[in-house]
Amino acid sequence: MRRALERFYEDKRRREADFRRRTETIYTREPRLRQIDGELRATMSRIITSALRRGTDPRPALEVLRDRNQSLQREKAALLAKLGLPEDCLEEKPNCPLCDDTGYRGGEVCRCLRRYYAREQKKELSRMLDLGNRSFELFSLDWYSEEPLPEGFSPRENMAWVKKTCQQYAESFGPGSGNLLLTGAPGLGKTFLSACIAREVSDGGFSVVYDTAAHVFDRFETWKFMREDRAEEDTNRILTCDLLILDDLGTELTTAFVQSALYQILNSRLLENRATILNTNLTMESMGRRYTPQIVSRITGEYRVLLFCGEDIRKLKLRKQKNLP
Repeated sequence: MRRALERFYEDKRRREADFRRRTETIYTREPRLRQIDGELRATMSRIITSALRRGTDPRPALEVLRDRNQSLQREKAALLAKLGLPEDCLEEKPNCPLCDDTGYRGGEVCRCLRRYYAREQKKELSRMLDLGNRSFELFSLDWYSEEPLPEGFSPRENMAWVKKTCQQYAESFGPGSGNLLLTGAPGLGKTFLSACIAREVSDGGFSVVYDTAAHVFDRFETWKFMREDRAEEDTNRILTCDLLILDDLGTELTTAFVQSALYQILNSRLLENRATILNTNLTMESMGRRYTPQIVSRITGEYRVLLFCGEDIRKLKLRKQKNLP
């Protein structure tokens, strides 16, 4: 948001400077317009002074001032028309009429500032994700087999349901959206669909943090033992963002500190009703062996499980490139 505000005010200052340059150019072409605008400002000041004056009837003075004001406005319009310019070209208008370029409306962030926020957030997410090539429309089911599994459904049928669930989650995201656990072997699309969710939710103006579990726990450890300011900022973002996507859970070195940090993340976000998505190659059984009962209880009780199944898509693409069966 700090970066968004910086860009927002930079653009505002640039628009103001552009307006001043355009105004000066018009005044240079027709100096009488500068005089008229000066007189109009002085007339408006006198109208306000007369309206506030006590002990006398201000109406006669106001009528004279209004007549003078209207005469100046007509002269100004005629001069602008002679230059081929619209009547309002010397009026500075806000870029956003909803908030008058303040960025806030009714105590809430205006949609104009939210657009800046979304752009800055996409830059942040793009450090780890190829958001440009991650959309639900580009998620192909062709890589998943139609052969039925022992459970009675095919990988393609299962993944069609997973994709639909992820898309609905992203499109309807808001407070109380709940949590997802994306689990399955490597190369089945967990990161791809997570990126699709991140992009959609970010476009909606919500704050999203996408990071690997190993890096997240490293930031927590740096903050705890080194008190680094940037690490504190990172941990606060992880705990307070609208949506946290924790990738590659289970690849980190599981220490007592990591167990504690993971529990803190999961529990605090649940208590504050903030959404979390966990991506892992672990099965539910292996998670039970790896993490404490308190952590597993939070996940099994509060997360919707989406199982990814099929063959490793990266390997399938490599075989296709080499024309192998």
